Amino acid sequence: MTIDAATDLQRHRPMLLGMAYRMLGSTGDAEDILQDAYLRWSSVDRADVAEPRRYLSRMVARLALDRLRERKARERYVGPWLPDPIITGGTPADPQETAERRDTLSVATLFLMERLDPVERAVFVLRSAFELPYAQIAEIVERTPEHCRQLHRRAAARLADDRRRFAPSRREHAALLDRFLRAARDGDLARLRALLHDEVVAWTDGGGKVKAARNPVRGADNVARFFAGIHSRHRPPFVAVELNATPGAVLGLDNPQAVTFTVVDGRISGLFAVANPDKLARLPLLTPVT
Repeated sequence: MTIDAATDLQRHRPMLLGMAYRMLGSTGDAEDILQDAYLRWSSVDRADVAEPRRYLSRMVARLALDRLRERKARERYVGPWLPDPIITGGTPADPQETAERRDTLSVATLFLMERLDPVERAVFVLRSAFELPYAQIAEIVERTPEHCRQLHRRAAARLADDRRRFAPSRREHAALLDRFLRAARDGDLARLRALLHDEVVAWTDGGGKVKAARNPVRGADNVARFFAGIHSRHRPPFVAVELNATPGAVLGLDNPQAVTFTVVDGRISGLFAVANPDKLARLPLLTPVT
């Protein structure tokens, strides 16, 4: 690989990593895709490539789409699947800031994207997060531009049906998270119940590696008891941090969890707790609050 080729790859790496991660929801898979793309790029005659960014985008998107199809055909995941949490706020997986682009990075949206078929997901990510023209998306997914437009409209509608967002400010969101975690550690069911939407659902991803609920926990009373029962016994330290472009927290030291949530009408409507150690291995070391 020439120095110029390596420079091109580094220049476009944030965008490419963000693309692969959104399509797959896995930091490990995204890094693998970029490594594969870099190896392929090193053998390309760059004199024939007029637009390296477009060429690399197409390559990474196709590799990610192939990986997504392979994953869909694999053995079922143990318990609920949640995306790998990433720390954001200027990280390489976070492209140019817009509200819509940040939303495509959230755990809630990545979780919902699992309901889309691979091509729908690719079209949604490429259009919503990276604003690629439909003609360029059509080249990647091997559909017509009009079909891609229809796929994006359908995917956006399917996701919107489940994303009833009455978004609080980031400060309010962070404060709500702090109150929830402290109430859970105190085992205070009344305080927890007051913070939860009546129809709240909690998903916990242990991946069969650590103890976690194998099915979603539904309803404010059940969710309150579930989190109070876990956290009041161990009183895990925690650190507040932005995860996937929303306020979140990492709890515990020996068996950590990464927690984020969604909000409806000022109360917590969806909780996402990732405890699978494989998904937390890439998070940097943090200093929890005890």
